[in-house]
Amino acid sequence: MKTSSRLLPLSDSAVSAAAPESPIVIGELGRAFGVKGWCWVHSHTRPSEGITQYRRWWVQPKPVGSVPQWFEVARFADQNKGLIVKLKGVEQREAVELLTGASLSISVNALPEPPAGEYYWRDLIGCQVQHVNGQSLGVVRELLETGANDVLVVEGDRERLIPFIPGEVLVSIEVDARRIVADWDPDF
Repeated sequence: MKTSSRLLPLSDSAVSAAAPESPIVIGELGRAFGVKGWCWVHSHTRPSEGITQYRRWWVQPKPVGSVPQWFEVARFADQNKGLIVKLKGVEQREAVELLTGASLSISVNALPEPPAGEYYWRDLIGCQVQHVNGQSLGVVRELLETGANDVLVVEGDRERLIPFIPGEVLVSIEVDARRIVADWDPDF
């Protein structure tokens, strides 16, 4: 069967539906693994195995003009160098090759509620950061993962790196109000 580089062959398990509401990219498909439709998956979740809890992905292939679509995950398997996945309806290496590099998204509604005191990075980005004395330190631009603890990159009158240590450095985190109060030297 010859396939177009622009379209993936649709199967009964590739669900044609609207794009996810507020999509969140959780990973990317890698190169083919074998000849039976398996491929490597690169997770953007922390921990990386967290991607296995999501069994329905909005797959956006890389080639310009390719048609994104929903796929259901048939199986995951651990390999010594990472994780491989088998998507329902993807049975041949050639079909996997069309998906290499595709981004994997889910709807924001598929995310579980974080436990008390834990936060999704996406919810912290854009929050205003204030010193305990009321001085504005700026806005969270991104977070960095380090060995000891995560770090807020705060952009204001200058860039500040503030350790993500709730209860110590971060006095309060109000995601709904988009505000974080920090006990951090404003001159540091």
